[in-house]
Amino acid sequence: MKLRAFGPGKVNLCLLLGPPRADGRHELVTLIESVSLADELHLETLPEGPDHVLCPDVEGENLASRALAELRARGWNGPPVRIEIDKRVPIAAGMGGGSADAAATLRLAAELAPGRPEEVISLATQLGADVPSQLAPGVSLATGIGDIVEACDPLAAHGLLLVPQPYALSTAEVYREADRLGLPRSAEDLDARFRALTAAVHDRARLPSTHIVNDLQPAALSLCPPIESALEAARDTGADEVLVSGSGPTVAGLFWGADGADRAAAAARSLSARWDRASSAVPVSPEFGLPVVA
Repeated sequence: MKLRAFGPGKVNLCLLLGPPRADGRHELVTLIESVSLADELHLETLPEGPDHVLCPDVEGENLASRALAELRARGWNGPPVRIEIDKRVPIAAGMGGGSADAAATLRLAAELAPGRPEEVISLATQLGADVPSQLAPGVSLATGIGDIVEACDPLAAHGLLLVPQPYALSTAEVYREADRLGLPRSAEDLDARFRALTAAVHDRARLPSTHIVNDLQPAALSLCPPIESALEAARDTGADEVLVSGSGPTVAGLFWGADGADRAAAAARSLSARWDRASSAVPVSPEFGLPVVA
């Protein structure tokens, strides 16, 4: 049997950083949107032997391989499989590519041999903070460390400009820099912003500028100052909003309106001479990530 599934990258339209917890991780409030820039996973069942996960662009064990191994350890009894990943989401770029691959792997596995949903959610949380929100692509509001996920209605029509950088940033390093810079909000401030953001996110709403913010952006800029030139260039293309996605260094520009996708595509073309991986994308729904017979 052969199956195929997309692992869409994500953009954090809002990322609010709260205080550190006892385990050293931070409370978060983040609005995540899955986008059409996506990895493509190809699965083939095998008659026998161990599982194989191949991702030529990632050195060492990747998160999809871990997801499959952990699923086996929890009793998943699907046939042996070979999964090959065609990477399109930039690596270590704040777009959750590894998490998207892990989530897509779990969707593919469920298509072969459904397991208990609570086990899948528990495993997704164990794999990484971005994985739970990517189990069902779309718009979601995540709290806790990113593990408490609530699906949201689609926002108003828009397109996205994506400008990956020729650098990589470690998420852990960005969080440490955020702590060093004193960026985390108080628990009271985080709660107030969460309530305001929740009220602003409803069906086909245009997210107000006050909520399009990334608290990790100053830390990413501190570690990688060249990001600023990409932010300025994205603003100059006419983007309505510009910010760093997640822990960076990818820069995202939002173009609201029915013509937003066309404007974002034109912006990507205008920046491609300087950033050859500049591209445009559109939001995607849960159906985008569903496995199909290849």
